[in-house]
Amino acid sequence: MTATTALAGRRESLRRRRGRLGDGPSLMLGLLALICLGAIFAPILTPYASEGMGAPNLSTRLLSPSFAHSFGTDDLGRDLLARCLFGARSTLMIGFWVVLVGSVSGTAIGVTAGYIGGVVDEFIMRVTDVFLAFPSFLLSISLAMVFGPSTESAIIALSVTWWPWYARIARAQALSLRERNFVRAARTIGVSRGRIMIRHIVPNVANPIRVQATQDIGAAILAGASLGFLGLGTQAPAADLGAMVNQGRLGLLAGQWWLIVFPGLMIYLIVVAANIVGEALQSSAGATDR
Repeated sequence: MTATTALAGRRESLRRRRGRLGDGPSLMLGLLALICLGAIFAPILTPYASEGMGAPNLSTRLLSPSFAHSFGTDDLGRDLLARCLFGARSTLMIGFWVVLVGSVSGTAIGVTAGYIGGVVDEFIMRVTDVFLAFPSFLLSISLAMVFGPSTESAIIALSVTWWPWYARIARAQALSLRERNFVRAARTIGVSRGRIMIRHIVPNVANPIRVQATQDIGAAILAGASLGFLGLGTQAPAADLGAMVNQGRLGLLAGQWWLIVFPGLMIYLIVVAANIVGEALQSSAGATDR
C-alpha cells in the first residue's frame, strides 16, 4: 500500500512538472531566449556566417530548403537560416534599445515634471501632448527619412515617439509620491530636489515603468521590423528581418516561398513570444502588488 501511494505521488509530481513546462508563458520565454541566444551566437552556430553578414555565393542561388540549407538560399546564394539569425540580431537590438531609451528618457522627463510642478510641469506636458498628437509610426518614418536609413536612425526615430507614454506614467506617480511623508521629511532636512528625485521618487516609479516596458518590447520589435521593411532600418549587406520580408515578396510570385515565409515567421515568433512574456510579467507584478 505504501509503495502504491509513493508511486502515485511520483506520477502526480511528474504531471505537475509537465504542466509547468507546458505553460504558455514558460514556453514563450524559452523560445524568446532561444532566439536571442541564436542571434547573439550566430557567427558560431552557423557554418555560413560570412553569408549571414552579407557575402554572396552565386553558385547556390535560390535553392529550396534542404538538409544543407534548412531555410534555403536567397537570390545572392546566401544561406537564409544564417541571414535570419543575423537579421534577428538587428531586429531585437532595435526593439530593446527603443524600449530602453524611451523608458529611461521618459521616466526622467516625467519625474522632473511631476515633482517640480508649476511652469516646468505645464511646459513638459504640452510638449508631450504635441508628440502624442501625431501618429507615432508616421512620425518615426518621417524622422528616419530625415536622419537617413540606418540602424541608429531607426532607434532614434522610434525612441523619439516612445518616451511620451513613459513620461505620463512617471509624472502621475511623481505627483502622488511628492506628497508622501518620507519625501516631505527629506525636504524638511534640506535634501536637494535632484537627490530626492533620484533616491526617493525614481525607485518608487520603477515598477510601473518596468511593467510597461515589458509590454512594449514586442511592439517596438515590430515597429523596428516595419521600418526595415520600408528600407529605413538596417541597410544591406547587413541582414534585417523586415527588409528580408520586403525582398522576398517578388520571390513569392516566382514560387520561391521560403524567401518571405521564414523571415516573416521569425518576426511573428519574436513578437508573439515577447508579448506573451510581457503579459505574464504584468500579471505577476499585479499579483505581487495585491
